[in-house]
Amino acid sequence: MSSSLAENLARFRKARNLSQEELAAAASVGVDTVGRIERGDRRTTRPATIAKLARVLAVTPDALSGLMPVAHAGYDGEIARLRQAITASAEIPGLDDLTDTDDVSDRPSLAMASHAAWRAYVDGRHSDLLHALPILLTDARRLVHATTGDANAAAQRLLSTAYRLCAGIAGRLDMDDLAWTAAERALAAARGSDDPEIDSAISLRYLVWTLIKQGRTAEAERVAVKAAEEIEPRMLDRDVTRAGVFGNLLFNAANAALRSGNGVRADDLLAVARSAAVRAGRDNATEAAIFGPRVAALQTVDHAVRLGDPETALRLAEGIPEPRGPVPPFWEAGHRLHLAHAAALLRRDQQATKLLGEARDIAPDWVQRQPLGIMVMRDMVDRATRRRGRPFADLAAHYGVL
Repeated sequence: MSSSLAENLARFRKARNLSQEELAAAASVGVDTVGRIERGDRRTTRPATIAKLARVLAVTPDALSGLMPVAHAGYDGEIARLRQAITASAEIPGLDDLTDTDDVSDRPSLAMASHAAWRAYVDGRHSDLLHALPILLTDARRLVHATTGDANAAAQRLLSTAYRLCAGIAGRLDMDDLAWTAAERALAAARGSDDPEIDSAISLRYLVWTLIKQGRTAEAERVAVKAAEEIEPRMLDRDVTRAGVFGNLLFNAANAALRSGNGVRADDLLAVARSAAVRAGRDNATEAAIFGPRVAALQTVDHAVRLGDPETALRLAEGIPEPRGPVPPFWEAGHRLHLAHAAALLRRDQQATKLLGEARDIAPDWVQRQPLGIMVMRDMVDRATRRRGRPFADLAAHYGVL
């Protein structure tokens, strides 16, 4: 979303930790000129003046003027390769090269590569993941093409995992249609795997997430609840994987219900998920699910923020249990982004800044792509009435305010 020259100049200047006087001196323009532009008193500004100011602020003149978004480091080449790998198909003449069986990886090696890609996903290492996924997907498709029987079912499970990771990263990068394609293909592979019930439920979770991102919240809740009912653990069932998949589906269903405006329904769904987490007894993070007592508590706090109750969210955060097992960095970072939002709503900017810094330190690559963190940082920069120092400016730069 673009802004006016007045808004952008003030925002970029504060994000660079510059006073009006310092900016004016560095750009060789009058300080009154800077002041009038920021106040919106000047209806027109010479292109040469805009160019001088943009040079000091290290942005393009168009970005400063609000004619185009500020450019961020992207993954254009990696995304093109990912798209090619996801959409390749033996059913389409000319796109079947990925099923070449001249060089087929063995299943143990492919399983190790799959786990490494999943680690990159949960750690928020997008560059590593985007580099690894096209290779992983190609190798998994080749193994499926080259095997039969039980070996083929095991290969289908690996292929389903690869497609799910593709759906996840595509969704994170706001390529919702590509995420949907990858999730659909993950579901198709899951149905031919050696554990079709669990793998299908996991794949449906990614489809639900994509539906939510597309704004199809009623459909998302319906699909998630139906899938959860089919995978629900039986009484005294201590299957950690089943409980985790069940709980994650309910998290998604609650999120969809909340976005549909049904907070009571979302509360009920989260309550069932928390009960399953208590029964699970410990936190766990695997390719199948991320679930447990701390994970459920984080989700409950984030839910309060989404409901527009920041005071309750910050109070609940004080009682979150310590992790009893692994909790991925992007979950912890995302939780801090929600708390930062809650603190900012209450004008506790010092606390919000601290939380944004913690999120950045936990998952630096991941947070740069999160609209919530960017929004909170931008709002704090906009309402800053004085310079807040170099650490604040560095944080603003990391969250893409510049």
